[in-house]
Amino acid sequence: MITLEQAIGMKCTQAYECLKTEVSALYKSKVKSEGPKLVPFFKATCVYFVLWLPTSSPSWLSTLVKCLPILCLWAFLLAHGPRFVLAHSGACKILAGLVFSALGDAFLIWQEQGYFCHGLLMFAVTHILYSSAFGMKPVNPQVGLFVGCVSVVSYTLLYPYLSGPFTYLVGGYVALIGFMGWRAVAGVWLANDLWTWTRLSACLGAGLFMVSDLTIAVDKFCFPVPHSRAVIMATYYAAQMLIALSAVECQDGEASRKRG
Repeated sequence: MITLEQAIGMKCTQAYECLKTEVSALYKSKVKSEGPKLVPFFKATCVYFVLWLPTSSPSWLSTLVKCLPILCLWAFLLAHGPRFVLAHSGACKILAGLVFSALGDAFLIWQEQGYFCHGLLMFAVTHILYSSAFGMKPVNPQVGLFVGCVSVVSYTLLYPYLSGPFTYLVGGYVALIGFMGWRAVAGVWLANDLWTWTRLSACLGAGLFMVSDLTIAVDKFCFPVPHSRAVIMATYYAAQMLIALSAVECQDGEASRKRG
């Protein structure tokens, strides 16, 4: 005779397996539909890592090679139709964020010539746009508290190595990227429909962006990080791709409403 606890356990297991099957099928269908549009991005990223142009002698060629994957992500979003991008504020803000990211990349190529702060400002604007795209609902204060603690600890570790205007600039930047990370992670908790994979993309993208920027800060202000450039660029390109994918959430939500 099956007890009540066993019956509940069996139902939970069946529900979990059903959910896992549905999510897996959805993920495969999305990879099949969105994958071809990302081929130029993957090719451009491979070009960057294959050429691996030295940062000690910046040039317009190295600037183009570094920015090319981000330009391909512009094309990825626009491939869904300019009307789609303009009609959805989230997608439009992420596209604008990619524009400022490309400008930031260009400035950082020339950082030894005094353009590091310019790059920092461009990426600060990027994080503001991404935060706005992710929205303020759900608030999820627990996630905000956790990300806030991570940001405070990160800045506390960096603080002894900072001086002059960087003390405030880095502090403000850490606050902005931490806020962006909070808004990206908070959205996952409300994901229970077709938007799950895009919200998860935003969450993972924000996390990788934080890893990339923290590696930059440690390498520049604290001590040399082994293979820092490879770590920074690999996590950065992956982060931007995942955040660009999260913009497709508007399209998925629209399709879901039409089916309903």
